[in-house]
Amino acid sequence: MGQPEQRAEGAGPFVTRQTWHRPGGETVVWESRTARRRGTVAVRPPGAAPSRQAPADSVSVGRLRRLNAVAATAFVVGGALFAVGAGIAQFGSGDALRCASVYFAGGLFFNTGGYVSLLQVINAPVHTEGRLVTPRWRWWTYEPMRVDWLSAFVLFAGTLVFAVNLVDSFLRGLSVQQINRLIWVPDVIGCVLFLVSGHLGFAEICHRGRPCARPRSLGWWIVAVNQLGSVLFMVSALTAFTRPATGSLVNADIANWGTLTGALCFSVAGVLQLRERP
Repeated sequence: MGQPEQRAEGAGPFVTRQTWHRPGGETVVWESRTARRRGTVAVRPPGAAPSRQAPADSVSVGRLRRLNAVAATAFVVGGALFAVGAGIAQFGSGDALRCASVYFAGGLFFNTGGYVSLLQVINAPVHTEGRLVTPRWRWWTYEPMRVDWLSAFVLFAGTLVFAVNLVDSFLRGLSVQQINRLIWVPDVIGCVLFLVSGHLGFAEICHRGRPCARPRSLGWWIVAVNQLGSVLFMVSALTAFTRPATGSLVNADIANWGTLTGALCFSVAGVLQLRERP
């Protein structure tokens, strides 16, 4: 029968789409995000027949649904709590301990969403010449040459760095230099990691190193809304720098509004993610 012809596409060293032209005329297309989120590959029979989505087995499908529901819900709740914390800072009492407590609770949900997103990648069905195969369950793996793994890992790392920022925000009696070093620096690093993760997410869905516009794709909207949230978080972090000369923030209003609107973006993206399932 002969071997199927293969064509690989992607961004840099990352393969995000593979196409197999089988000797019988059938074409199979595997896309990284579609396979790991929906558990399907596209199959087009010989001739002009339309493509159909061939699903993985029931084990993979059930696994993907459960992980997606947990990750998406965690980001919805975490984003909502961050928005509440920013609202308290901007419109409420402005009590530092109350704000820190709400932010910390939101951070725990972000940590959960980040790790479960990594589990989605680790335990997604793997492709073998266009067939999806269910791997054994794993809690960890190291696969830096997979763009989906790298994006999820960097996102999870960002949530952990944010956790340092959130824990340090409970400290009292800090000097301006200590505030910037212990609270502001981890905040900025976490935002950078979120932005890098979003860029890798675009590379996966666009199959190239530059962002693209695919408004008909639910996955693209999820990545785009999350990236907008990351940009707003970065704006918030930069304006939350404490000036050594005055001991005041660069702009507290922008910092609060950036956090509030950025957090809502993550909640909206979480709601959209609930629909991106098998």
